[in-house]
Amino acid sequence: MNARLASGMWVGAYLRRLDLEGIPAHVVARGDDTAGAVLVKLARLDGTAAAFQRETDLLTGGRVWRSLADTDEPEIDRIIARQRATDPDLWVIEIEDRHGRHLLDAPGLSD
Repeated sequence: MNARLASGMWVGAYLRRLDLEGIPAHVVARGDDTAGAVLVKLARLDGTAAAFQRETDLLTGGRVWRSLADTDEPEIDRIIARQRATDPDLWVIEIEDRHGRHLLDAPGLSD
């Protein structure tokens, strides 16, 4: 059995992990603590950004991060606004990092 961490707990752990690496991040929109989906915005501070969302891999049943878009920051903000309009339980985390670090592929965070 594959037990999943509640969204609120995962977000807290993720923010702590980013903080330990010196990567600034904050919660832009708080979602459902138990089962809210999580969207991560990576702002590179040069006018560009990327958005990632966690979903279930249909082949393995595991959780993976999928890139929604990688473009100019205003377009990413529009994508996030559309997602929030259809899912009020959505968590949105914004990272600000010139080097493009998000740690979503780090051990323990991709689960």
